[in-house]
Amino acid sequence: MNSRWLRLFVNLWPPYLCTGIHATHLSADYRNAEVELRERWYNRNYVGTHFGGSLFAMTDAWYMIMLLHNLGPEYYVWDKSASIDYITPGRGTLRAHFHLDENALQLIRAQTAHGEKYLPEFTVEILNADKQLVARVVRTLYVRRKKSAR
Repeated sequence: MNSRWLRLFVNLWPPYLCTGIHATHLSADYRNAEVELRERWYNRNYVGTHFGGSLFAMTDAWYMIMLLHNLGPEYYVWDKSASIDYITPGRGTLRAHFHLDENALQLIRAQTAHGEKYLPEFTVEILNADKQLVARVVRTLYVRRKKSAR
């Protein structure tokens, strides 16, 4: 799927559309993505800052999508687990940048060459408008080469 169409689809997807999450960039090679979380009355918590679940949700599935498009159909790729460390209360528009480099792809291919599973970890920092760290999310993925591709 063309990255522009996927970005449009994601932005219209109810779990993002109804929470203030918006993909602002997805590169044609699926190696970079930028997502923002706009502060709205409906995504604030009890004390008036961003709801933590929304911060967590804005990082969901991006590395899985990026890996699927870069590794191709001969791989299984799933989100396996994730953790979030809240650093400071989030206010205003928050942003997260996702980057996938060639070294990570080569390592994944090497670790899964003979059908082994591999659990790469990716760290995403969520920043406010002043580029201050609001939260750090570590996402663990499950990657395995399909039997038919070995």
